[in-house]
Amino acid sequence: MDSRTFTIQQIFQDRRQYRVPFYQRPYVWNRDDQWGRLWEDIRDKADTRLQGGKAFPHFMGAVVLEPQKKVGLLGVERHHIIDGQQRLTTLQYVLTALIHALRSAKSEKLLPLIEACLTNANPETMEDVAVERFKLWPTFRDRKQYEQAMTAGSLDDLRLRFPASFTQTGSLRKIGVTHPPALEAIVFFHDQMVEWVNDSTEGDSATRSMALASAVLTDLSIVCISLGDEDDAQVIFETLNGHGAELHATDLIRNFIFMRAGTDADDLYNNLWSQFEAPLWSEAQSRGRLNRPRLEWFVQTAVQAQTGDEIDVGRLYAGYRRFVDGTTGLHGASAQLAMLNRYGEHYKSLVTGTGAAPIAAFGRSVAVWDASPTHALALRVAASALPQAEQEEIYRCIESYLVRRAVCGLSRKNYNKVFAQQLRRLIEADLNAASFRKALTALTGEASRWPGDEEFRRQWLDGSVYPGRLDAPKLRTVFHRLETEIRTEKTEEPIPLALDSLDIDHILPQSWYTYWPLADGTKVSSDEALVAAPMRYMTEGVDAKSQSILKRQDAVPRIGNLTLVHYGVNRALQNHAFDAKRKALFEHSNLQLNRGLMQLAAWDEAAIEVRGEALLKAALRIWPGPV
Repeated sequence: MDSRTFTIQQIFQDRRQYRVPFYQRPYVWNRDDQWGRLWEDIRDKADTRLQGGKAFPHFMGAVVLEPQKKVGLLGVERHHIIDGQQRLTTLQYVLTALIHALRSAKSEKLLPLIEACLTNANPETMEDVAVERFKLWPTFRDRKQYEQAMTAGSLDDLRLRFPASFTQTGSLRKIGVTHPPALEAIVFFHDQMVEWVNDSTEGDSATRSMALASAVLTDLSIVCISLGDEDDAQVIFETLNGHGAELHATDLIRNFIFMRAGTDADDLYNNLWSQFEAPLWSEAQSRGRLNRPRLEWFVQTAVQAQTGDEIDVGRLYAGYRRFVDGTTGLHGASAQLAMLNRYGEHYKSLVTGTGAAPIAAFGRSVAVWDASPTHALALRVAASALPQAEQEEIYRCIESYLVRRAVCGLSRKNYNKVFAQQLRRLIEADLNAASFRKALTALTGEASRWPGDEEFRRQWLDGSVYPGRLDAPKLRTVFHRLETEIRTEKTEEPIPLALDSLDIDHILPQSWYTYWPLADGTKVSSDEALVAAPMRYMTEGVDAKSQSILKRQDAVPRIGNLTLVHYGVNRALQNHAFDAKRKALFEHSNLQLNRGLMQLAAWDEAAIEVRGEALLKAALRIWPGPV
């Protein structure tokens, strides 16, 4: 390992290229966190030179470089940036901005000095002129905007190349536009430099241009650590952070993979990794108290689907390395990427619920059921050779298990263990729907069992569903599945549109006292209902009126008393009598869920039970129980 201190001119003047490897993250430095402070340092050095003071080098930190062996006579010397790509890339933007500023100041004698730090000479001896002409070559995600910005001959040229970033007056837009970082950095440094050079309080523009150029080229210094043949670039990379940007486990995993890619790195990146750079995978997803990019949850799930072993997302990188090291045939980059891609498309279908594949339909059905413990099992099924009907049956069993336990008020705390166990069984034995249903049926105990039809029926009809065991998103999903099931082939729309915007309505309202007398015509006040509430715990001595009140209160949150309506209908009539509600349903509702309500003359506890039974028949078809 060789360590030396260089000025900016010394770093970039040789015929060489600093290349950002595939595994590195994109450029993320910005004005508030880094550019502003760097400009202040440059300005201070330029001020010192202008005033004739002694210029001491300003230390900008260290970069770690890995020299690449050159094969043959053609081409430039190449160094991979193991750490420090943000710093070196920013300096290229500073130098480009300085070129534009010097042209504006008519100080063109200095231009060859700066241009020599931006482009390599003698293109006729290069292997790939389009790439090797640049002193720095960024990673894939930054290349297009980098090339456009770095090759622009002037600010006017930049405005033509990035029209969406500029106002009609030619200034950079400040609201509503996310600018390419290369463009924004160059414009920022250019504007600061031009303002400083044109300051007439001390020295003319030529003198100030010279001071500024000297400050950039010779007064900034960087320690370059160049690795030797025996130094492990992998270990060095793993011990360094992102210098202002959080380093995710998947950044290290990407590095781990591409360190083993060799000469196939370009093709592997384009064909097998680039999909994981899409915004979908970087979106933050919360599970409990943990918040991670979706890509991290995917890698955790894919490893578990492949091995059956749970992996701690908090130690994802170490777990991934153990997985690769312990798996025959996965030591190479192509094998690892093939594995991730095999599961990646299925995982995307699962979490987005898009597409016609069985796992996409499963994803749509279980999205609200806190179903992440089932994801590894779902991936394993989707990646298997099982026929579509078999996959659908397994997913149907999982959905039924989740829904039935929720309706019955059973805990979900043991789901990680339950589904990890089922996954291992499927990996070790023949994978088929019959054996899966049998294994799920065999589970016992409150924390694991799959409720049978009798328990499900009892809780469906008598349980406190809302408010109670199901929150609003889960109940809407139940009603969407019921609505789909009870529609017939003659229904205009066999599959209903999304019902997420509809309100959950208690047909017999929660505050029923004003418009809903008891069966014998007796009116009840809210105070009387409060007095009756504790009596439900008495074994004897409860009067008939209190019993009727308690019976009614128990019926309100049951599923037979619940439906979906437009929020306008619900807000206007939520506590009104049944006749007003039925009239509103006739006028506004197209749901099969509400068709039976329109045909009734009255609504009471008995009607709630009858409707609950009718909905139960559909529920048993949708979510069949254990064998």
